[in-house]
Amino acid sequence: MTVPATMRAVLLTRHGDLDALVVDPAWPTPSAAPLEVLVRVGACGINNTDINTRIGWYAQGDDNGAWGEPLRFPVIQGADVCGRIVAVGAGVSTDRIGERVLVDPWVRSADAPNDLDQAGYVGSELPGGYAEYLAVPATNACVVRSELSDAELAAFPTAAGTALDMLRRADVQPGERVLVTGASGGVGGYAVQLAAALGAEAIGVCAPEKSAAVLALGARATIGRDEDPRAALRALSREQVDVVVDVVGGDGWAALIETLRRGGRYVVSGAIAGPLVGLDLRTLYLNDLVLIGATITPPAVFAELVALIERGAIRPTLAATYSLEQVAEAQQAFVAKRFVGKLVLAVGDSGGPT
Repeated sequence: MTVPATMRAVLLTRHGDLDALVVDPAWPTPSAAPLEVLVRVGACGINNTDINTRIGWYAQGDDNGAWGEPLRFPVIQGADVCGRIVAVGAGVSTDRIGERVLVDPWVRSADAPNDLDQAGYVGSELPGGYAEYLAVPATNACVVRSELSDAELAAFPTAAGTALDMLRRADVQPGERVLVTGASGGVGGYAVQLAAALGAEAIGVCAPEKSAAVLALGARATIGRDEDPRAALRALSREQVDVVVDVVGGDGWAALIETLRRGGRYVVSGAIAGPLVGLDLRTLYLNDLVLIGATITPPAVFAELVALIERGAIRPTLAATYSLEQVAEAQQAFVAKRFVGKLVLAVGDSGGPT
């Protein structure tokens, strides 16, 4: 196909409110550099990272709110891309043109793939999918064979990839009990699904009005987000859990830690309720607990995720779709959190399911 010289793209022009997002109808279309592919974006999911980057939440000291390399505005956000390869750079077989792909958003250095300090994130340090076209390394464009729509597939990459990475890092085993915070959200909802798929018993923490939806995802039970989890577990005849999967943090963090059995594991990949928490070190060392942080998803975990999607082992949690021009409305709805699952921008037509 002929690739146009310009494309529609959403530009983050600075840190700030929703007016920092500007839709440009004629932004230059990228080209595929050596070892890259050019993807026509069908759909792109919205994540907490998009909001946090826009408002500068990651800022520490004198940096400018990036979690890797300093941001250079304008930035094209959007890490969760489903689309189809329309062109390839030098060193990539032309046989790849036409492949339907999910983009692994973590781009590693070709020279030092195990150096996490050199990893970049699509939609943050690297241009993302809030645009009609995206150039990424060929190794990050993972073929996906599925009858799901582009929007449904775009609901998976970051949220489901993060959830699977957290469960793998925590070494969740069949029969174990897993407490999942933020269970009605993107990462939490997939953590519930994946824990159940791994044979574990998932208990979701969520708003009471979202309990039915979380149970439908595979949770064995739910706990209200304002309840004391220790008392709630006792009411469920479950004294303690083996693993806590947390994306919330905040004031309730200490109570979460106290739900863990001796030798239990806590894994975190978010801080929706606040990043600063209080830890009594005696709880940590006297109970032989393991604390785990998870951000950069290994390529093998993303490949496992794609295989799970293709087998239908997990289902997309698509709550709503918006057009590219409705990006501000979509981010506003994301912050309001009145939905269960994922919000996605429908960008273009990648050519349909395969």
